[in-house]
Amino acid sequence: MKTLPLVALTLGGFAPLTLAQEIKPAQPGGKLPGNPAIQLVKIADGLVDPVHVASPKDGTGRLFVCERNGVIRIVKDGKLVERPFLDIKDKTHSAFLETGLYAIEFHPKFKENGLFYISYADLWFNSSTLVTEYKVSKDNPDRTDMDSARVIIQIDFPYPNHHAGKIAFGPDGYLYAGVGDGGWEGDVLDAGQDRSTLHGKMLRIDLATTTPDRAYSIPKDNPFLTPLQQMTLFGISEKQFSKIRPKARPEIWAYGLRNPWTFSFDRKTGDLYIADVGQNHWEEVNFQPANSKGGENYGWSFMGGSHTFPIEDEATNPRVGILPVAEYSHVDQGICVTGIGVYRGKDYPSLDGIYFLSDWGSGKFWGLKRDDGGKWQMQELLDLDTPLRPTGAGEDEAGNLYVTHATSNYGGPDDPAMNEKGALWKIVAADKVPEGAVLAPLQK
Repeated sequence: MKTLPLVALTLGGFAPLTLAQEIKPAQPGGKLPGNPAIQLVKIADGLVDPVHVASPKDGTGRLFVCERNGVIRIVKDGKLVERPFLDIKDKTHSAFLETGLYAIEFHPKFKENGLFYISYADLWFNSSTLVTEYKVSKDNPDRTDMDSARVIIQIDFPYPNHHAGKIAFGPDGYLYAGVGDGGWEGDVLDAGQDRSTLHGKMLRIDLATTTPDRAYSIPKDNPFLTPLQQMTLFGISEKQFSKIRPKARPEIWAYGLRNPWTFSFDRKTGDLYIADVGQNHWEEVNFQPANSKGGENYGWSFMGGSHTFPIEDEATNPRVGILPVAEYSHVDQGICVTGIGVYRGKDYPSLDGIYFLSDWGSGKFWGLKRDDGGKWQMQELLDLDTPLRPTGAGEDEAGNLYVTHATSNYGGPDDPAMNEKGALWKIVAADKVPEGAVLAPLQK
């Protein structure tokens, strides 16, 4: 049976993909330049379902770890501080594995203004995602001023899964947020391609100014910002018509995503990597160059990786969107991608420029980078799998990368505090492991 042509859903409809987009995504088995090797060093343990780690980049060297049940802990001078930085357990829905406190992000001028932002599933709003602004306490830099809370945005969900939840400031100073397709399976809401909903999207908002009805404004160069206008039928080019989308949510930066649980910016280049959790067969990593104008369609639910959905009808399904730069199969590689980030520190030159990713189910770790010919290569960086279940990641002020690990699963218990305690791990070059460090065990 004849395969339909590969096409991209653009602002105006379907269009052929470019030759570059037709190149098959990188898969495990490639070779990175320099053939780097890594180890994982334990930084802290005793954490309750940790899912994200971030640095305020204020010169203190502190790391802030999100525990899924609604608590943020500080790692200071290499030790876990007992008293929480923030505790909103009474407001956080965390009874289901894919809900809870998702992320913390510090304002680019945190050192001056003390502002930071969290993303979490709110208990009282039926696990809606709330992005909320807080301010650090004036009396104690290791505590939050709980009275300073200001809700930035609320995103309602009909189902308890595929909420995503990561937030991060881009190099442009705007806040980006990953939002899943709303849940269940198979994109039952058709959210991935529906630009009238925030589900299945990357959002981009401006926190520097507000409007009467929002605690944020829309960047003037967001791709789906359609001002009110008179209707004109003639004398307008097709390209102009293709950009008129009055029902599109102006917060949308990119679409066609299933569950972008993790994403990160390369601090050197500004490039954006989006690790999108797949359906039943493929996991993927999408790449958006720093010079992007936004509006990319990453294919879901027409596509999962470079394969169509449903995969049973791949021979006749339309092939839509921008292909990922990397993918891996559920058959033997894992079940749930966790993006880590691009290493830009100074301690491990052999790791420079590598985007690291891992899998929550298999404990595998890979590196992704272009080779000298410009082709993406994806190489497994540990000889054996780890027993770790990577749930999230982040970087410190110096550019070092960290991974959170938790053994939580879909079977419960309802209270994350009843799970086996999780830990925080640091990625280091294999030839520069500190003396006496505790390393992640390896297993077949």
